[in-house]
Amino acid sequence: MSDDHIEKHHGVDEIKSQLRMVDLNLLTVFDAVMQEQNITRAAHHLGMSQPAVSNAVSRLKLMFNDELFVRFGRGIQPTARAYKLFGSVRQALQLIQNELPGSGFEPVSSERVFNLCVASPLDNLLTSMIFNRIKEIAPNIHLIFKSCLNQNIEHQLRYQETEFVIGYDEFRRPEFTCVPLFKDEMVLVCSNKHPRINMPMRESDVYNEQHAVVSLDRFASFSLPWYDTPDKQTCIAYQGMAMTSVLNVVSQTELVTIAPRWLAEEFDETLDLKINPLPLKLNSRTCYLSWHEAAGRDKGHQWMEELLTAICRK
Repeated sequence: MSDDHIEKHHGVDEIKSQLRMVDLNLLTVFDAVMQEQNITRAAHHLGMSQPAVSNAVSRLKLMFNDELFVRFGRGIQPTARAYKLFGSVRQALQLIQNELPGSGFEPVSSERVFNLCVASPLDNLLTSMIFNRIKEIAPNIHLIFKSCLNQNIEHQLRYQETEFVIGYDEFRRPEFTCVPLFKDEMVLVCSNKHPRINMPMRESDVYNEQHAVVSLDRFASFSLPWYDTPDKQTCIAYQGMAMTSVLNVVSQTELVTIAPRWLAEEFDETLDLKINPLPLKLNSRTCYLSWHEAAGRDKGHQWMEELLTAICRK
């Protein structure tokens, strides 16, 4: 037997020996504390006493040679090392859980909480559809929605603080899955009383008008793709926080805006709006359902992924 082979064999034995010394139950505690970021809530979630969870955290600190959690306000904050471990630990636990007998996900009886971000303005179209459909088929599942993306969204998906994002922006990193749901037609919207908007129009005609937009300062602003140069931004006269307020302003002024057709049609009668084709190269946008690969092996997550896809494509 060669020296290299002996050394490799010795290395494998050493790893096995180290694993035998590890209490793998500690990993479920780590997972719960990472999710709750509070010892008391983690203990309640695990059905353990608070001292037992605190003791497990102390053992985890020794095991990984890191503080892992530091006091922060009334809770605790994970260290950089804890965040780095979390995705791998959670994925490993989900793999094991999925292979255990009786580990199937039962939506009718499940009381699971799902955190979803349906980015504005898509929240106007999809939030109520998703909420009502899931209430109908899985009444005990609890949904928490938000409509604003922020610069931490990749972090939130990676650590499953947010489990799904539905929006027009595609995540480019390979660790994220982005499934196209549908393509939205974009239109140019103005008041029915607007004195100048007549078809056909050219791109220069569009940018010669004064525009109302969703604030370009907002992270992943809906309007930003059409105002990506300083020249185009000079036509902006109003920046609002949401597309609905933008449409309201447009209905009472000579401003114009770019919006999804379905949203403009929802308000065209009540706000007396005129909907025009958009004579720009970017006249449609794809809506995506996105999540992080670490969540994808969980059966509950897979069920929700299939359901969201079906609801949104319908």
